[in-house]
Amino acid sequence: MTPWRVFRCAPRRNFSKRVIRTPKLYFLDTGLLCNILRIRDPRDIWLHAMRGAIFETFVAAEYLKAFTHRGVSSPLYFWRDRTGHEVDLVIDDGRRLLPVELKSSRTVTGALYDGLRWFGDLGEPASRRGVLVHGGNETCEREGHATRPWFCTY
Repeated sequence: MTPWRVFRCAPRRNFSKRVIRTPKLYFLDTGLLCNILRIRDPRDIWLHAMRGAIFETFVAAEYLKAFTHRGVSSPLYFWRDRTGHEVDLVIDDGRRLLPVELKSSRTVTGALYDGLRWFGDLGEPASRRGVLVHGGNETCEREGHATRPWFCTY
């Protein structure tokens, strides 16, 4: 397996005519990523400007590994439109597109759900229910979305 992965844009269906078709590159080995960024001590991540990107990469890699270990082809994508609205991961289960937001914040606020709300309002096949994976410990249901800590993403 390569130390990086390109996630394609979510499959274009009728609901998203303004989708940007640029792929997103993730380093699957966050240790290698931190080495490239010259982060030598794990405590330094909390102060680093790339903390959010490192967190997003780590969780995206965990989702990819979960599908790979089940022997399933990865149905993972990302979604961004021309106006800047974005969802970090979109899981295509064949019937619907499930949005997953990845936020390094330990505190869950309403603003963290903005991408999930926007995506859900696009209509079919976008799911109105999404998942927020965050850097804290809180597990709950909020605004119709599942909220999970980084260590419990499924």
